Parts: sequence; structure tokens; C-alpha cells
Amino acid sequence: MSIFRPKKRFSLFHKKEKKRDVPSDLLTKCPSCHKLILSRQIEENLSVCTNCGFHMQISARRRIEITVDEGSFDEMFAEIKTTDPLEFSGPKTYKDKLKEAREQTGLDEAIITGTASINGRRVALAVTDSRFIMGSMGSVLGERFTRLTEYAMENSLPLISISASGGGARMYEGMFSLMQMAKTSAAVGRYQKNGGIYISVLTNPTMAGILASFASLGDLLIAEPGALIGFAGPRVIKRTINQDLPEGFQRSEFLQKHGLIDMIVERKNMRDTLIRLLETFWYYKDRN
Repeated sequence: MSIFRPKKRFSLFHKKEKKRDVPSDLLTKCPSCHKLILSRQIEENLSVCTNCGFHMQISARRRIEITVDEGSFDEMFAEIKTTDPLEFSGPKTYKDKLKEAREQTGLDEAIITGTASINGRRVALAVTDSRFIMGSMGSVLGERFTRLTEYAMENSLPLISISASGGGARMYEGMFSLMQMAKTSAAVGRYQKNGGIYISVLTNPTMAGILASFASLGDLLIAEPGALIGFAGPRVIKRTINQDLPEGFQRSEFLQKHGLIDMIVERKNMRDTLIRLLETFWYYKDRN
């Protein structure tokens, strides 16, 4: 045992500082690099991580806001409302799921459709939102998209869809939902046969029934960096085939390399890219 022990120092004036609570809305944690970044910086950077460049999910309303000319969006077909055709019941009823999704998102469905101007050029625009029951395809989503496509055909408008849907056909609606894959695909086919130009933008995630129908049928397929794009998820595929998947499997970079998509565009450049593509379309349309 040591004879000499260091004396403990006491101070009458020392007070233990209280741990300051950081407001939950002040910092945002990146889902990719896990770094905490000022939420203000993330918002100014269009919800793209300033450290690693990861493109975070944004709402359909926000997507429209950063894509089209200010104040130019006119919503269409909002009067078509989702019902409960099968009177689905379970641990949570379909009516409860719809009510919950509406309260959380401020939307009445997983898609917003309408017309807007991009650099003065009028377009038909459909945007899905993964926050609303994973952006899954219900009968109303399919009906709104189909009607918008038909409107674009009748009025010779370019058609743009921006997909953010992690769910497939909405199981709560059974076959009513599943048939929307064929219906929306047929509508796109008629539109393209009549000379329309369809640009499909794929964001993180674009999966299952949405990708297997209208989202993959664009004359031009554009994806954001790092977007998860596919039918079944990578974990499901890995467990099914019992094999390790290639690095980056189902990410936009992997899919561009293998010819599924045409280009990858960062969110900050998406509007300018759409402007150039639309100007090219109108140039050749006017010449012919």
C-alpha cells in the first residue's frame, strides 16, 4: 500500500454542469454515413448528405416544389378517393392504415398527379410518395396515373413520373390493386404509340409493382445516385437463391452499368436535366 496518496481537491465553487439537450430537429443523422449534420444544411442541400452525398427520401410535395416552375403546379384527379373494397381486416384494418397514413403525410394517397410548367414548358407530372403505405400501388394510384397519361395524350403533353415506391401491389385491395400494373402499362403503351415522350425518374426506393409496370416503361429512364431499384428486395433474393449478390446489386450505378437505366443525375441537377431533355423533345417535335 502506498504511504503517499494524492489529495483530492475540492472546490466550493465547482458545480456539475447540466447536460444540454440538443433539439431533435436541429441535427439530422445520415442513413448512409451516420454522421450528424445540421438539419438546415441538409435542407439547403435538397436533402442530400453534405458529407457522403447520400440522397435522402423527400416528400412528393417537396419533389414537385424543387422540380417545376414556382406556382405552376395544378393538381388533377384528387377527387378520386381510396375506399375499402374488400373490407380488409387484420391486426389493423385498411381503413385504420389509410387514416394513419393520411395523418402522418398530409396526403390522401401515395401519388400526386397534375400539370405543371418546367422552364415554361407545360408537362403532365405524377409523383409517388413512399411515406404513404410504402408508396404501394392501390387502385386509386393506378387510376390517377392512367387518367393523367390519357390527358397527356389528348393534349400532346410530355409525361414525367417521379417514383419513390418501396411497396408493390397493395395487399389490402387484392386483385383491384394487382390489375393496376396492366392498366397503367397499357395506358403508357397507347400514349407512346401516339407519339408522346415519357420520362421516368427513379428515386430511392423504386421497387416491386411500380417498377414492374409504368416506372420502367419510360422512353428515358433517369435515376438518382445510389437509388435502390428492383422487383424483390436484395435480402429476399439472397435468401431465395442462397448466394451472395454482386456488390452494389440493384443500386442505380449497377443498373446503369448493365443497361437498365439511361443516366444517373444528382438531385441538384435534375431540373436542369429535365429542361434540356424537354427542349430537345420540343425542338424535334416542331421540326416534324
